[in-house]
Amino acid sequence: MLVGYGTYMDLVPDALKQGKDHIVTGMKKELDRVNAAVDAACEGRDTVVISSGDSGIYGMSGLVLEVLEKRELLDDVTLNVIPGIPALAAGAALLGAPLMHDFAVISMSDLLTPWERIESRVSHAAAADFSLVIYNPRSKRRDWQLPKALELVREHRSPETPIGIVTSAFREKQQIQVTTLGEVKPEDIGMLSIVFIGNSQTRKVGNRILTPRGYADKYAMGK
Repeated sequence: MLVGYGTYMDLVPDALKQGKDHIVTGMKKELDRVNAAVDAACEGRDTVVISSGDSGIYGMSGLVLEVLEKRELLDDVTLNVIPGIPALAAGAALLGAPLMHDFAVISMSDLLTPWERIESRVSHAAAADFSLVIYNPRSKRRDWQLPKALELVREHRSPETPIGIVTSAFREKQQIQVTTLGEVKPEDIGMLSIVFIGNSQTRKVGNRILTPRGYADKYAMGK
């Protein structure tokens, strides 16, 4: 049994879907999907809940575990979480090396998290000089959160701070943009994008982004 959001199910190769039952739902139906998957597992069926990226990073494994706990099935259903490649890792690879030092990952979606908490996290992470990775940066309904977050970051960073924007990493219609905190245009960013904001040491290296780990401060970097 395969269970997943329609867009993610479309990414599964047909050969893997052949001969298997499917449960496909739309946006905001995560709980319905998970309960259906747990029901199937309780019937003795091998069941897979599909996530994009890594299921443990803004994915479905947390909700599956919560439902098993709530339904008191932790001892009855075997849960295996399979690691994947999260969007932040895929995007970072395409940009070069933007996450070589400490970084914070923050979602702009206020569907499950109050905006006040998101705002506080952005402000404190920027003040602490973390590199930032922004998930779910912007949608048609949520068009003001990313500009507000960028304002908060500008209180602590130079306008020349590099920003990388990766859309649909390693998929069709992949796009990569390198810009700066002073020039970034939020209106060009969508839900399929991941935004990387450098720390105070981050710099452009050619058409890539580098956040130094600190080797140059300790070792001679020449031959």
